[in-house]
Amino acid sequence: MPRFFLALTLIAALAIGPSACRQKPEGSAKVVVIGGEPRMRDPAQGPLSTSDAVLAENVAQGLVQFDPGGNIVGGLAERWNVSDDGLSYIFRVAATQWPDGRKVTAQQVARILNRDFAPRSRNPLKDPLGAVDDIVAMTDRVIEVRLAAPRPNLLALFAQPELGVVRGGYGTGPFQLASTRGSKGELRLTREVSAPDEETTTHEEVLLSGAGARDAIGGFVSGDTDLVLGGTFADLPFAQHGRLPRGSLRFDPASGLFGLVPTGSSGPLGNADARRLLSEAIDREALVGALGVPGLAARAMVLEPGLDGMPTPVAPAWFGTPIDQRRPALQAQAGRLFGKTRKTTIRIALPQGPGADLLLQELQRDWGALGFSVERASSPAAADFLVIDEVAPSSSPAWFVRRFRCEATAVCDPEIDKLLEAARESLVPAQRYALLGQAAGRIDDAQLFIPIAAPVRWSLVSNRIQGFAGNRFARHTLTGLETKSGD
Repeated sequence: MPRFFLALTLIAALAIGPSACRQKPEGSAKVVVIGGEPRMRDPAQGPLSTSDAVLAENVAQGLVQFDPGGNIVGGLAERWNVSDDGLSYIFRVAATQWPDGRKVTAQQVARILNRDFAPRSRNPLKDPLGAVDDIVAMTDRVIEVRLAAPRPNLLALFAQPELGVVRGGYGTGPFQLASTRGSKGELRLTREVSAPDEETTTHEEVLLSGAGARDAIGGFVSGDTDLVLGGTFADLPFAQHGRLPRGSLRFDPASGLFGLVPTGSSGPLGNADARRLLSEAIDREALVGALGVPGLAARAMVLEPGLDGMPTPVAPAWFGTPIDQRRPALQAQAGRLFGKTRKTTIRIALPQGPGADLLLQELQRDWGALGFSVERASSPAAADFLVIDEVAPSSSPAWFVRRFRCEATAVCDPEIDKLLEAARESLVPAQRYALLGQAAGRIDDAQLFIPIAAPVRWSLVSNRIQGFAGNRFARHTLTGLETKSGD
């Protein structure tokens, strides 16, 4: 039995029987993130895993944070102002304490945030925030972020868990990490919420853990888990073929990049014509249909609709032609580029999971029709293409195109880097967006990225969870899980 169908059979078996009936919830809300066990990590030391990011955004807030709908709300900062020229953001830090009872000061917060921008920092938001000149404490309660050029998306970046304020392994909330754990070793997060009259408080408690996709889904189906976070395209079929309660599978309208990036400029796939041929040969509509994600649209360009300052991307002419109609011309072009006796094998580095197997099968069919053999690479180092599956941290087009600068990818165009640096230094928004548009055009022309669609992010939400909402950042606070939105 093929691995793809065997995996689905196993998860379906987990869901059969009386255990699929959820019991009335009692006690702490139980949240499982698909992945490893969550750990508190210093964002300056490198990218956070999905489970680490969920923990960080809930116990180590930044100056601002996201509400369930992805809107910006106060975090450590109780309010903020932006200068008329957009070059200065001033935040007033709320009167709060570290877990050891010491007062949080603006000087401490500024020092911690500046560490994320230091030369040796490996914080993944260091490059998107390259316009930040300095972060200074003006008083014990006031911080100023100074910019070299206006950045209207700055607050969304500062709300990301990678800019959470961590000191000595601890943050300032909104939850506190309790010293005792749950009965199964879960992290216990606690929070006291004062009512507007400040005379009553509500106690919130969440048990947070990590698990593999099948175990996370099995625990949800059996009623042991109230909320599952962190699902991607790779493990989506596990959820789709389980006996889930109606309406429990939720998708984020995620923004970002999902597609293939080449690993080298040598060999038969090292030129733009070959990569363009492969891009045009993908039946994206079939792949998107097979994934079965509501509202997911195929994409053939690096930029997506709705980004700051950018017009709606115009798809290439071939994009609207059905694959059956364009395939004969593509086969003829493959013969001219590679010869009639071509035996090129294309190796793709993929994550594990039935969704990744599905992607591989679709590419084997589409590229196989041109005479290529397609295999799963044994390692990223042995691959011709890597999968990019990343959610954008803001609505800025700069993040999309800077992902393909020479410092970040194996195959690049130095002229794109020049455009990106000119855009970063520009004080005129219209000029900056024009430069970013030119860079995006060169990425598309050279096929430095073969787009497929937006990234897929899914969650499982029980009836107990009332405060959950999907958002473009796929970030989910654990505050107010049992409170209806707007209450």
